Amino acid sequence: MGFLIYFILLLIIPIWAQMKVKSAYKKYSKVQSSSGMTGAQVARKILDDNGLYDVRIEEVQGKLTDHYDPRSKVVRLSTDNYYGTSVAGAAVAAHEVGHAMQDAEDYAFLRFRHALVPIAGFGSNISFFLILAGILMGATNLLLLGIVFMAAAVLFQVVTLPVEFNASSRAMEQVVSVGVIRNDEERETRKVLNAAALTYVAGALVALLELARFILMYIGMNNDD
Repeated sequence: MGFLIYFILLLIIPIWAQMKVKSAYKKYSKVQSSSGMTGAQVARKILDDNGLYDVRIEEVQGKLTDHYDPRSKVVRLSTDNYYGTSVAGAAVAAHEVGHAMQDAEDYAFLRFRHALVPIAGFGSNISFFLILAGILMGATNLLLLGIVFMAAAVLFQVVTLPVEFNASSRAMEQVVSVGVIRNDEERETRKVLNAAALTYVAGALVALLELARFILMYIGMNNDD
């Protein structure tokens, strides 16, 4: 019964987080910001006010595909947010600019996350096969190796949390200070940013639960020996 509840939680937590962010975005994408600025204009305004003239802004296809590319120094905004003038669009644009600001300031957690990318990518790809082989063959050494690789991928997700929360904090500060939103629009903007942060929290929580399960499995196999 406990095993069933565990798997239900693994399914429900990410779905619930995605529903929250989509619901908040859908609701506040219909609320126009008082400034009437498009997401692209919001991003440009914040970038320029912080001296980041070399960072470009580009439109990218898709829904909520917004991101900052540190290699190209480009803030990419999805079509709706690039051209839209909603509170949600302003919040998302400001959040991505927050990452550009982190990059410019050499924010420690962002650098650490970038350093983990190749390790986490390799770890997430190979860990499942090692863990599965270890379980099927009863080989605790393979299981432990798989857990180590999985831990690297989990660490990446955990380190992502302060990066995202910091970007959202910067976003809130900037949209208010540069006059993108009024004080009475802060609540709506914060809801969009908080909902988006939930997806990262959910992802990290699920990853930690999975890692804990395999660690307990490893301990159990060693005790059986």
